[in-house]
Amino acid sequence: MERIAWDQYFMAQSQLLALRSTCTRLMVGATIVRDKRIIAGGYNGSVSGDVHCIDEGCYVIDGHCVRTVHAEANALLQCAKFGVPTDGADVYVTHFPCLQCTKQLIQSGIKNLFYAEDYKNHPYAIQLFEEAGVKTQKVPLVDAMVDTNFMEKNAFVYKLMEKLDSLDLSSSEKAKIQADADRLFFNESKTH
Repeated sequence: MERIAWDQYFMAQSQLLALRSTCTRLMVGATIVRDKRIIAGGYNGSVSGDVHCIDEGCYVIDGHCVRTVHAEANALLQCAKFGVPTDGADVYVTHFPCLQCTKQLIQSGIKNLFYAEDYKNHPYAIQLFEEAGVKTQKVPLVDAMVDTNFMEKNAFVYKLMEKLDSLDLSSSEKAKIQADADRLFFNESKTH
């Protein structure tokens, strides 16, 4: 059995963290890694002890929810709280960071940013990462890699696809079924 790649492993961790989000607008997770070890994680949500967006709705000013602490900031603050250095670390985020988080990541010494999905990628954020020498790389999460039954499902779908060839279907019908199977089972990037 093939082991999950490091990038997929850490991105899957960020996706799990995002499931804890209390934001109703976008669920984001961030994992800070150094030397292939997770040193912190965060998700976007309210300040400890405050009401949550999922309970009372977002508190939006100028198009931004001011109640929410972003996932990247929460992960960085966790490091600060427990005295864990971030200089030279990597961060895996489910979505491209906002401008404020970009500045915080740079100031904390993060050297590599891996993100799964584009999200309002601000041109100035991109410029700041480049100027600071922070490498950015899109690493879409392959959902199937975190599915413990993927190999079995994969084999099953391939058998079904082989049997389709023996049926009297038009080439367009077969192509549609193949496209749906590829999208559902083999696509390396998901869209929302």
